[in-house]
Amino acid sequence: MSRYKSFLRQRYRAIFGYTGLVCLISGLGILSPLIALIFYPEELSLGWGFLVPGIILCAIGFILWRSLAPKKATSLTLQEGAVIVVLSWLVAIIVGTVPLMTVQNLNFTQAMFESTSGWTTTGLSVVDVTKASRLILLYRSIIELFGGAGLAIITLSAIAGPSGSGLASAEGRTEQLVPNVRRSAKLVLGIYLGYIVAGTIALNLAGMSWFDAVNHSFAAISTGGFSTRPESIGYWDNTAVEVVTNVLMILGALNFVTSYMLLTGKFKSVMRNGQIRLQFFLYVLCSIVLLFGVVLPLYPNLGKSFRVSIFETITALSTTGFSTVGYTDWNGLGWLILILLMLIGGGSGSTAGGIKQMRVYILYRALIWEVRRMLMPAAAVNEAHIWQGDQRQFLQNDQIKQISIFVFLYLMVFGIGSGIIAAYGYSLQESLFEYASAMGTVGLSVGVTAADAAPGLLWAEILGMFLGRLEFFTVFVGVVRLLRDTRPILA
Repeated sequence: MSRYKSFLRQRYRAIFGYTGLVCLISGLGILSPLIALIFYPEELSLGWGFLVPGIILCAIGFILWRSLAPKKATSLTLQEGAVIVVLSWLVAIIVGTVPLMTVQNLNFTQAMFESTSGWTTTGLSVVDVTKASRLILLYRSIIELFGGAGLAIITLSAIAGPSGSGLASAEGRTEQLVPNVRRSAKLVLGIYLGYIVAGTIALNLAGMSWFDAVNHSFAAISTGGFSTRPESIGYWDNTAVEVVTNVLMILGALNFVTSYMLLTGKFKSVMRNGQIRLQFFLYVLCSIVLLFGVVLPLYPNLGKSFRVSIFETITALSTTGFSTVGYTDWNGLGWLILILLMLIGGGSGSTAGGIKQMRVYILYRALIWEVRRMLMPAAAVNEAHIWQGDQRQFLQNDQIKQISIFVFLYLMVFGIGSGIIAAYGYSLQESLFEYASAMGTVGLSVGVTAADAAPGLLWAEILGMFLGRLEFFTVFVGVVRLLRDTRPILA
């Protein structure tokens, strides 16, 4: 028993050491809006609201990292990676409430909601952006940027050795661009930052101010959806702005492996990927359905109808959450399409949320495979497969079972969360829409989420956003492992 206790303590030294590194990076994220004081010195008095929590988190994180992280490379298991991910995200979210309470004067529940929405790249908001300082607006976009990149991915670029694989798997990013985890993480960050710079310049040229362009580029690539305007992208009513935003949202919802292949010219491999084919099939099909079944009667201008149908399809499926119109005058078909798109979500290994297109595609392939198997002779061999990048992957029963369990859990929590919202007096249609948006980390709203919403409703959405971003198995494994190990360590 003493040997096991010693082993656990050694492992948790590494766990808390790497958690410290993530906390250090999160602290830098909280401090980073202070750079804007160079351009907006009139907001200098608000700086302490970011400076104090940011420095404290950086200091604690640095001490843990330098004193506990192993000097030599050590392997992390998936369970240990899950503990780090859960602890890191909880700390980032909780400390992230401080600027919102001190600068924006939100109460704890409201600040917890806004912080969770930012770090999980959801974009649902209880902040009145017309009364928010530029530092707060930028802070919201920055935490979406950090959350979208994935705190684990940022951390992996600083960690050498095999410890990265367990952390990446726990963060839901098992695919790598190159065999080396650390180099793969750096390539992902390079792609991510390249998109942001290009997006900021393009949005400015399209008609946004530099401040708005920076914020919306951060939010689009991270598929976050926080906007500096209450009307979101609809404020500009500008075709060029919408086109650039559409491109950024699509890029944000793409698997980073796919993005890498596009940048390196491997177009054949991209087009062979079933997830990509499903994604663009849904973009085209749902845009057409929305155009002729929903928006055409609402907007007499054909060009406006065309723009709305495309934009709202992309923002829902990419789980970004920007909008150009409201949905209160949409018919039931329009609401149904958006709910289904928000549940499906973006590509696996991207910044998007939702069930993920790869899981949906695998279940579709498994269904086709099972139907064919039943129609074929008993001795016939029929193996289901999918393409991931250049790799042909045969589907295993265990993989299909795990995905089926995940989808069942997802839909079960979705049903419970929608029921909680309905219990507060909202219609079933509104409840399904709002919780699909929260769990899918989308950010589209029909008015349910607001500063004066009941605390119980906001906490139900907080839980949905957290589970939706980190996915169920990571949270369950991390919490159970932590609770299970606590007693032997303290005994």
